[in-house]
Amino acid sequence: MTLHTLSELVDEGVRGRHVLIRSDLNVPLDGASVSDDGRIKASLPVIRALAAAGAKVLVCAHLGRPKGTPDAKYSLAPAVARLAELAPELNATLAADTTGPAAQAAAAALKDGSVLVLENVRFDARETSKDDAERAAFASELAALTGDNGAYVDDAFGAVHRKHASVCDIAKALPSYQGDLVRTELEVLTRLTRDPVRPYVVVLGGSKVSDKLAVIDNLLGKADTILVGGGMLFTFLAAQGHKVGASLLETDQIPVVQDYLRRAEAAGTTFVLPTDIVVAAGFSADAAHETVAADAIESSSFGAAGLGLDIGPESGAAFAAAIATAKTVFWNGPMGVFEFPAFAEGTRAIAAALAENTARGGFTVVGGGDSAAAVRTLGFADDDFGHISTGGGASLEFLEGKDLPGLNALER
Repeated sequence: MTLHTLSELVDEGVRGRHVLIRSDLNVPLDGASVSDDGRIKASLPVIRALAAAGAKVLVCAHLGRPKGTPDAKYSLAPAVARLAELAPELNATLAADTTGPAAQAAAAALKDGSVLVLENVRFDARETSKDDAERAAFASELAALTGDNGAYVDDAFGAVHRKHASVCDIAKALPSYQGDLVRTELEVLTRLTRDPVRPYVVVLGGSKVSDKLAVIDNLLGKADTILVGGGMLFTFLAAQGHKVGASLLETDQIPVVQDYLRRAEAAGTTFVLPTDIVVAAGFSADAAHETVAADAIESSSFGAAGLGLDIGPESGAAFAAAIATAKTVFWNGPMGVFEFPAFAEGTRAIAAALAENTARGGFTVVGGGDSAAAVRTLGFADDDFGHISTGGGASLEFLEGKDLPGLNALER
């Protein structure tokens, strides 16, 4: 795949030109404030580079899942406010609409080196339309904001798996380039899938095994070891014949997991499951809880009503020991309900093990989404790890071996 780069665009000259960047500003909010600004910080290098080169920078992005009409709770205003705090030199402002009169006037008045963020692209139903003509029409309106000599930069890897107007169709309307964030994500994910330095350990968590099935399937034979935690572990335990109380369980996926467990040995991949579980009386931060053997969950004080909310300390230590032997580590999904301090220790153990591996020269990747939020919530710095992905679902689809339409659209 040959994609034109940001460096090529800058070398061509951007001073006085409008450049439209598709950024990833889909950040979690706590009321009107950004609770994790990792994606904003990751978007800043490309925005800064173009502004420094004299471009009139237009940024488009989405936040949440509005229903195709303006909705104040999904406004990009909090993200833009945080961006302005992080980079006051950019003079970043927010347009009152996406491609309407306010955006048109603000784009026309934009000065060299300044930044205008367009309001949430998903406020227009055409952004996500299944109709090619509707998406193309919206893309044309976005392109029109750049005038006669505009360009497009896709710097939102987290959206490249979506066939949306601001991701795919816009690349047909303007000369298109990959941003450095997209380039880096591609380089990292390619290292994980094509020729990883071994031993290669994958840590998978999160709530549902069904979200990870295709990834697991594609990793069999590629990863040396797969450590399983989070809510998905209970389907694995059930597949081995163990009772899991009231823990999260996808019974329809048990046969699939049993098949993976059978195939793993022949493929040269070892699954490692927790040996102890933190079981709680209910799903709350202050729920009574105790640690029991993973094959005896219903022997806790809570019986069949017990709810597994974290891996236990023995498992955390065993997982950390496995990570310590690795040269390459990919982690996607927390080990427990890290938002509750009582059930965060398993996730903390994984984060600490990755940080130690990084310090020893290993290649470690935190797979974005909840994992990225977890490490920051638990006090780890981004540079404690080799790479923190902003890709989310796009990264998982790449690891599944799927084509990503946003990347295909950049080929020209």
